[in-house]
Amino acid sequence: MSLNHAQGMAVAHKDGPCMVLAGPGSGKTLTIARRIEYLIKEYKVRPEEILVITFTRYAAKEMKDRFFQIMGRTGIPVTFGTFHGIYYGILKWAYGLNQSNLLSDAMKYELLRRVTAGPEWEELSTVEDEKEYLKDLAAEIGNVKNHCCEIGEYQPVHCRAQQFRRLYQSYEEEKRRLRKIDFEDMLIMCRDLFRKRPDILARWQERFRYILVDEFQDVNQAQYDVVRMLAAPRDNLFVVGDDDQSVYGFRGAKPGIMMEFDRDYKDARRIFLEVNYRSAEHIVNGALKVISHNNGRFAKKIRSFRGQGGTVHVQENADPQEEAEYVLEKIREYHGEGIPYEEMAVLYRTSADARGVSEILARNQIPFVMKEKADNLYDHFIGTDIMSYFRLAKGEYERKYFLQVANRPSRYISRDSMREGRITYESLRNFYCDKDWMMDRIDQLEWDMKMIRDKTPYAAIQYIRKSIGYDGFLREYAAGHRVKEEELLAVLEEIQQNSKGYQTMEEWFEHVEGYKAVLEKQETQGVFLMTMHGAKGLEYELVFILEGNEGSIPYKKAKLAEEIEEERRLFYVAMTRAKQRLIISYVKEKNGKDMYPSRFVEELLLV
Repeated sequence: MSLNHAQGMAVAHKDGPCMVLAGPGSGKTLTIARRIEYLIKEYKVRPEEILVITFTRYAAKEMKDRFFQIMGRTGIPVTFGTFHGIYYGILKWAYGLNQSNLLSDAMKYELLRRVTAGPEWEELSTVEDEKEYLKDLAAEIGNVKNHCCEIGEYQPVHCRAQQFRRLYQSYEEEKRRLRKIDFEDMLIMCRDLFRKRPDILARWQERFRYILVDEFQDVNQAQYDVVRMLAAPRDNLFVVGDDDQSVYGFRGAKPGIMMEFDRDYKDARRIFLEVNYRSAEHIVNGALKVISHNNGRFAKKIRSFRGQGGTVHVQENADPQEEAEYVLEKIREYHGEGIPYEEMAVLYRTSADARGVSEILARNQIPFVMKEKADNLYDHFIGTDIMSYFRLAKGEYERKYFLQVANRPSRYISRDSMREGRITYESLRNFYCDKDWMMDRIDQLEWDMKMIRDKTPYAAIQYIRKSIGYDGFLREYAAGHRVKEEELLAVLEEIQQNSKGYQTMEEWFEHVEGYKAVLEKQETQGVFLMTMHGAKGLEYELVFILEGNEGSIPYKKAKLAEEIEEERRLFYVAMTRAKQRLIISYVKEKNGKDMYPSRFVEELLLV
């Protein structure tokens, strides 16, 4: 692809700061690679004086490979790296750090587990997923550093302010005692080093006289502070990004930094890359229609290079099951027309939204690749409970099945009554032979298992829920464990809905085992299933966006105006992954509740 006028301007601008606003599919990688080539060939800049920073090792490698391809040779000593990689390199040089000083994620969670062991953290005993809660606390600690906040001013989300401050201080003290630094420390320590040691800063400023930053919309305050110091006093800072694709607020990124760049560098050139080489015109126009509802953004006019293409299709479905069946039907149809599975992607807001589609693809032997590890619905304790009830109904009297459901709902059957490897109703009666009221409960359990034995899985689950009282058990469980009962009931409802179409429990067992095997196998080729965050930077001929509903996208936890704007940017990113065909679907009902189209879908459909 040859450079267009805007790209040529970006490549050839003179010394000083420059911000390139690069819309989706506008060829920013080529622009950066050509810019480096221009610096070396036209400005006679020494390659070792050029620093190129991006966010992932994969992106850095891609940029490096593109540059070598343009230059026609490898080994040119331009420095390509991630923010953390570059800043860690500076710290290694200054402090002699090595790998043994880095705090791994596993060590971080163990450290947090230790500092939350006291009575002040009794809520941890009622958290269903302790690791997830510790992960949230770790993210809060990261936010303090990424945003360059004072700990006394930071307002945490996941615990009380004073409690969090003590946690933060204990965590930092433990880290210092162990001589460890975490991921965010690399940024803060580099920032502090440059502020305290201007002589060291000057040395690195002399080393890197030209700095190029990719995906600038994703920088956080700490990263920005350091890169500004490095670029001074020449300010040969060339940043490329798209404020409309800033979607990592949860790790400190904020699109406002792009606005700050204009204020910090009043003489900076601003160049727009407004040609989209990826997506057809209908997709580009539809995406712009949606993102234009955001207020805090640079206004842009983006045009497609690929012609009109197909119109953006919005599909209404009765429920998630019908949505999954629709996606399966369209995948088969377009594959029959010649689109390879590898050129199709199914995008969703959270991994849980993928379960219906992944199950139906597995059942119909359509190969698929899940970019992020998916939780198996049937590994949830509710799935294990249903499986145990079914196994008992089929006469499989292993101890583990009785233990799993004996008191779900409560029947007051003790573990002492189930000491043997194989339990029977008769062995339970023998244990409770002096208690008539317990005999009645055991008789009822045996009767219930006979009642569901020959039912379809769907009908059997309905009987377990209503006649045995499993719904009531989940409500009690939710209250006792401080979990939202609607979330547990939603898992159960999903399991029940997915059981439709199976006539026997044996068929259902086979499906569950097959689905588990598919998830564990991890195909490398097939239809790509991934979150909207995971799709950033990728492109496909055909893209499906699932559950375009309020509560899904924008996500139910997004309340503030800036949170809604980030959700809209995420939807924009998802839309602009499509090259020729984009299908957005939403459901009318889910888990027995009425659902409504996302406001973003309505914005798309506005005339």
